[in-house]
Amino acid sequence: MAETDARIEPATADDVDPVTDMWVTLAAGQREYGATLRGEANRATVREWVAQSVVTGDLLVARDPEAAAEADAGDPDPVGFVGFSLERGDYDRDAVRGTVSNLFVRPDRRGEGVGAALLDAAERALVEAGADRVALEALADNDRARAFYTDRGYGLHRVELTKSLDPQDEDERGGDQESR
Repeated sequence: MAETDARIEPATADDVDPVTDMWVTLAAGQREYGATLRGEANRATVREWVAQSVVTGDLLVARDPEAAAEADAGDPDPVGFVGFSLERGDYDRDAVRGTVSNLFVRPDRRGEGVGAALLDAAERALVEAGADRVALEALADNDRARAFYTDRGYGLHRVELTKSLDPQDEDERGGDQESR
């Protein structure tokens, strides 16, 4: 179990806008590693996902207990969040798989165990929902995220390969294919 003073709890309706804002920040930061999601352009869609996840209980937030003590009314804005769900689909499987998505901790709170506490809580919730396994994604170039998940016991299962079809984008295509 992660060591942090952050309070991990289910997200509430009051968290919809702050979590949406954090997701937009997450998406913007992931572009550094090759992600193609556009943060601000997806704000409305993400806000719907956040609101739905509040209702289904598939979203946890981390709150700073010191900020909670100082707050006059209600809970303080979250310092991080994690989404999760049981995998749904038409295929029969040998295991019930849960997925963890969109784990994010504000940059000023990273390294304090908040992300580990959020991940641990999501895994516990998935086990309680019947999951036998859990899957998540990290961008290949995001060494910090991959190291974090490896340290938490995650290993490679599937590798996604991508290729740009834009002839102007030589970097993603790996250069001139005929010269190899």
